[in-house]
Formats: sequence, structure tokens, C-alpha cells
Amino acid sequence: MLAPTYTLPDLPPGVDLETVPVLKALAAANRALAELKGRAASIPNQGILIDTLALQEAKASSEIENIVTTQDELFQSELLLEGPDSPAAKEVALYRDALKLGHDRLIETDGLILNRTLIEMFQLLKRHQGGFRTTPGTTLRNEATGEAVYVPPQEAGRIEAHMAALESFINDDAACNLDPLIKMTLIHHQFESIHPFPDGNGRIGRILNVLYLNRTGLLEIPILYLSRYITETKVDYYRLLQHVRDHGEWEPWVLYMLEAVAQTARTTLALVEGVRSQMAEMKRLIRTERPKLYSQDLLNNLFRHPYTKIEFVVADLDVTRQTAARYLDSLAETGVLAKHQAGRSNYYINVNLVRLFLEVSGGR
Repeated sequence: MLAPTYTLPDLPPGVDLETVPVLKALAAANRALAELKGRAASIPNQGILIDTLALQEAKASSEIENIVTTQDELFQSELLLEGPDSPAAKEVALYRDALKLGHDRLIETDGLILNRTLIEMFQLLKRHQGGFRTTPGTTLRNEATGEAVYVPPQEAGRIEAHMAALESFINDDAACNLDPLIKMTLIHHQFESIHPFPDGNGRIGRILNVLYLNRTGLLEIPILYLSRYITETKVDYYRLLQHVRDHGEWEPWVLYMLEAVAQTARTTLALVEGVRSQMAEMKRLIRTERPKLYSQDLLNNLFRHPYTKIEFVVADLDVTRQTAARYLDSLAETGVLAKHQAGRSNYYINVNLVRLFLEVSGGR
């Protein structure tokens, strides 16, 4: 059975997107985002949030594609220690690197989200030099039944034209008078419907969401990631994506995405507050128990790397290996860190921080 046809609309679509339910959901989502933006600024080193939350997003986004790893595998893969490698953890790390690349390019282009950036992220994610699809044959199917549900544009020229139009819509702030959050829901749907890459469209599309929030100033740094919410509501996500294509009704999709933003902002706020509280408590403990060791750089290291090692401390604090080892062993003696061994190397876990990720994000 052939999938129903869908003609990609010009954006914005010619329907009322500012209904009463949408405006109500929009207000809640913007309030939650504004609170998150304000609280995130209280963390003294923003890189801590970017690094730690990007890794959590990479894990959640990859799970949607059935690439599943544990927190322990993920953090251990960051250490590059001796021992078994996890292919899934490597895939997750690639996603994290693609996300960071996208954010770097956003800064370099003065806030423009360009198709060449999306292609660069795809190439990093997939580890080859491909780009937009050039050959026909792509069909999206129901995972459970195998039934064809949607056939995206097939010809290379059409794909390029649709992506050029989408790039223009993303970066033209005068293109419509819609709230940026509503515009984000349209961008995401259009990107997933164009399905421009041979693989990895879901992950690139989810990175595009947070880059757009940064572009519009709704967030200063990339810390609002919708993948955990999508993972938990995966059936609804795909059903509502297709509902727009089948029936042309945008409101349910927009409401779903606005609720995703609101709930994710609240969850992320809990993480940010937890990190801020833990940093303050660890600062107090180190100053009390090991006052000669304390420095802000050391504290930042222990939160930027939930699993840390001597080499990380040497690089971040510009100290010798002997000094770095003494710092970490001393903190392990106080219970601030948990010391573990892998082969001939040691690593040290910020146990409370990892526990926070597990509790708030629902990770394993």
C-alpha cells in the first residue's frame, strides 16, 4: 500500500496557529524558558552546563534511534581508559560532538543557522563526507508494522530547493510575526518532512531545535533538549508528525511541542538547581576538609567531568601529574569522589552529580 502523498507547504502555513489553546500553552512554555535562562546564569562556569547537559541530551536523543548506552558506559568512554569499548557510547559521543559543532558554527556565523552547518553535523555524526540525499527510494515506515507511512521528497533538486527555503525561513526574523517557539515547531516539522539526509535526520532535527532557541535569544547557551520528552512520548511524537501530513491540522502538533518545551525546561531547571547546590556544598566541603587543595578550577573540573582522571586535572589546573594525583586521591579519602580502577589507570567519580542525572533525567 502506498503512503499518502503530502505536499510540503510554504512556511508559515496558511492556517491559524495562534488559537486560544496554543496561546495558553505558549505562555507557559515561555515562562518556563525564561526561568531556566535566568537560573542558568547563576552557574559560574557556563561550560559546565554545556558539557554535562549536552552529554545527557546525546544519550536521550540516541535512545530514540535505538542506540542505548548506560551512564557508566557513556562517562567511561569519555575517559579513554583501557577496557571494553561500547559502540553505543561512541555513537552518543559523536552526537554530543555534532551538537557542539552546531553551537560553535552558530557563534561563528553571528547567529545564522546554515545548511552547510547541518551538513557538517551530519558528516561528523555519520563519519563520512556525504550530504543531502541524491538518490530516490527513501520511505518512512511504521516501526511495528513495516507499513509505509510517508514518502519524503525524492529528487535531489527538490530536496535542495526545500532546504534552501527552510534555511531562509529560519534566518529571516521578519518572515512572519509568529512567536519564535511556534516558529520552532514549524521548522522542526518541515525539516523532518523534507528528511534531507540518508540517515540521522531525527538527531540533526533535534539539534536544530536547540540551535534555534539560542539564535532567537530564548536561551543564552544550548541546554534545553527535548529528546528525553520525545523518548517518553515517542508514539505521540510520530503520530502527530504524521497527523499534520495526513490532515493538515497543525494545532495538535504545536501543542505537543510547546508542552515538550515547558516540561523539559522545568526538568532542566531542576538539574541546573541541583548542579548549583552541589557545587556550593562541594566547595564548602573541600574548603573545610582540604582547604589547601581548593580552587575554582578544580571545582569546575569535578563538575565538567563527572568521571575525571589525572590527565583532565593536569590540563585544567596546569599542575604536574603527581600533584593532580595527590588532589584526586585526597578528595577520594574525604568521600567527595569515589576512586575506581580500569586496567592500570585510575578514575574518579563525582557520585552525587551522577546520581542527580539519574534521578532528574530518568537515565540508567
